[in-house]
Amino acid sequence: MVRNISFKRALLAGGFLLASAGMSLADYNTGTAAFNAGDYTRAFQEYRQSAHAGNPLAQYMMGRLYAEGRGVGEDKPTAYMWFDLSASNGNSRAITARDAIAAEMDADEIERAQEMAADWRANRPAIATPIPVPGSTPTVLLDAGANAEVQAAWLVQFAQMGTAYCRARYGVAEPRVGLLNIGEEGSKGTDLTKEAHGLLRAASGIRFVGNVEGRDLLTDEVDVVVTDGFTGNVALKTLEGGMKFLRDAVFAAMMSSDEAIKASETLLPLLLPLAEDLDPDSHGGAMALGLQGVCIISHGSSSAKAIVNAVRVAKDMVESGLVAKVQEAVTGT
Repeated sequence: MVRNISFKRALLAGGFLLASAGMSLADYNTGTAAFNAGDYTRAFQEYRQSAHAGNPLAQYMMGRLYAEGRGVGEDKPTAYMWFDLSASNGNSRAITARDAIAAEMDADEIERAQEMAADWRANRPAIATPIPVPGSTPTVLLDAGANAEVQAAWLVQFAQMGTAYCRARYGVAEPRVGLLNIGEEGSKGTDLTKEAHGLLRAASGIRFVGNVEGRDLLTDEVDVVVTDGFTGNVALKTLEGGMKFLRDAVFAAMMSSDEAIKASETLLPLLLPLAEDLDPDSHGGAMALGLQGVCIISHGSSSAKAIVNAVRVAKDMVESGLVAKVQEAVTGT
């Protein structure tokens, strides 16, 4: 189920979701060919990609592979989860398969499987915005506006999704995750950030480096910064406003006198690469993570350059299997 979210920016979802759907069908067909050929490991890989993109037929086949231990270790609760997800997406065969495997499970296993399915459905989308860092990979800030109010557990999900995204897009093997706060000490902040700090410290699959402050967003000290959507959006807009003010002030100073204009002939070529690094149009827009498709978010006033880069990033993320990687990071399946 693709969540309906009201964003303040133009959403370039249509084409990208169609691209993801096309990849989903292709993955399912490739998986079926591998399954029929007896290559269950390849079938699992292909079905998994398609299942995470929301294909109910692929979800049903994932249930079969887990139930029969083909291409993956036998795991009845996970099989139940995939059958249940497929059933909820309209596959009647999955209802029969889910009920059949439930008959082979005890009450605790069924409860765990139902919790896994609920967790899969409950994942919270978040806007991941790359903050340019000259000389380094961008800092990924999320949430940048999708969820004004959050729970501590959601911030762990954001960290997991941001980690998967940072790996897929920027090639960072072990992204460093920080929690945006008013101080580095774990005891600082609101009840929410204190609880989130403890959960992040205990979470597996992420490299949590502790609290970070707003001044750290433009440094190479952290790769992923998580926060609630209200704080994240305020931080983002503050950075945008500060950058615009600095840019305008520098160019005004360069044009302020004949001497300044002459000096700018030397300085401007040196500053242009920095301006390119800091130009948001060069980075292809923000990414909505936690959806069953690749979705880029750009300003309504985006230039042609920004749209071209957004399409390029969307293509790269579809081909890299980002949706499945994000889902795996959050649910472990």
